[in-house]
Amino acid sequence: MEYISPLSHRFLQSADPRRLVILGSTGSIGASTLAVVRRHREQFQILALAGARNLTRLAEQATEFRPPFLGILRAEDSAPLRALLPEDYHPHLVFGPEGYVQLARLPEATHVVAAQVGAAGLLPALAAAQSGKVLALATKEALVLAGHLFRQACHASGAVLLPVDSEHNAIFQAVQGHGLTQVRRLILTASGGPFRTASAAELAAVTPEAALRHPNWSMGPKITVDSATLMNKGLEFLEAMALFGAQPEEIAVLVHPQSVVHSLVEMIDGSLLAQLGPASMEVPIAHCLGYPERLAQNLPVDLTAKPLTFEAPDLERFPCLRLAMEAARHGPSARIALNAAAEVAVEAFLARRIPFLAIPRLIAATMETTEAQPAATVEDILHQDQLARAKAARILETLA
Repeated sequence: MEYISPLSHRFLQSADPRRLVILGSTGSIGASTLAVVRRHREQFQILALAGARNLTRLAEQATEFRPPFLGILRAEDSAPLRALLPEDYHPHLVFGPEGYVQLARLPEATHVVAAQVGAAGLLPALAAAQSGKVLALATKEALVLAGHLFRQACHASGAVLLPVDSEHNAIFQAVQGHGLTQVRRLILTASGGPFRTASAAELAAVTPEAALRHPNWSMGPKITVDSATLMNKGLEFLEAMALFGAQPEEIAVLVHPQSVVHSLVEMIDGSLLAQLGPASMEVPIAHCLGYPERLAQNLPVDLTAKPLTFEAPDLERFPCLRLAMEAARHGPSARIALNAAAEVAVEAFLARRIPFLAIPRLIAATMETTEAQPAATVEDILHQDQLARAKAARILETLA
């Protein structure tokens, strides 16, 4: 195993505040990032916020932090956004995917928090890596689609990539001071979601409202549904391969309903190293923002509250995880198809176009009809992503 990026501390040599660009600031990860920044204002300057369509929340964040740059999805929303801002505040606005890339490349930025959902976050996150930033990456799909390109970019530019996902951040913390050459296996933990003990009949009747009620975590709708199907853990399996240079057989998944142990590392001598913490994304975010130092947080964990248990995942009742493991062994085209179909399927489920159990069926059918193709460049990847989405949309019509 070999970590995806160099871990140079050159960015700590300046006494200036760390200058942050937050892509996806109005989502769950973005809001948690700003919560961490509020507690440590003297150490950070918000340089740019990008919030797509949620103009009201973006305006509230911008009014509080007054960044010189804001990003939104559509240029036609400029006037409505400016109407929500104070009269004495005139940020520079950028628009769409190109605008997000522009923000990721800002020369004055030291840190980029990539928190966009889905494949849409690939290009801005890759731009940050290519520009030599400290990249706190929460967009797991970017590594699922293009892990090899991030590895190349980080080694070429000296960018430092830090994982925001709690599971990968836990592994990252556990191996510090040891090195990946001493690791036998990476063990990702999963809460099991709200339907861990549900019967097949109960799974068939799952509604969007039920799927969005996660027992432990507060997350956005896409990742919450993915957690309910265990697709989120499947994507994290693929993310772990890209981050740590691991083979599929070097990664395992354990269901841990209490969400206290965020992941483990099995060392070559049989030792198990684990990172424990509260079910709050503020912990891994703070770790990334402060790295290699730690930022003080007041988020205690009561280890006496309930027993900590572990069990194997049920790949029959939750086939999305099995599909991701299969994609891990079948190359980049399978991973691209898996991710694209998962996004199409979750959107259709939330719109009540397909039932819960049709989500893995749509993903499997898309993967089965996808042929292996070269994915050496970002253009290759985006082309295959669009083809897979179109294919999934056609299959969806047969399931709706």
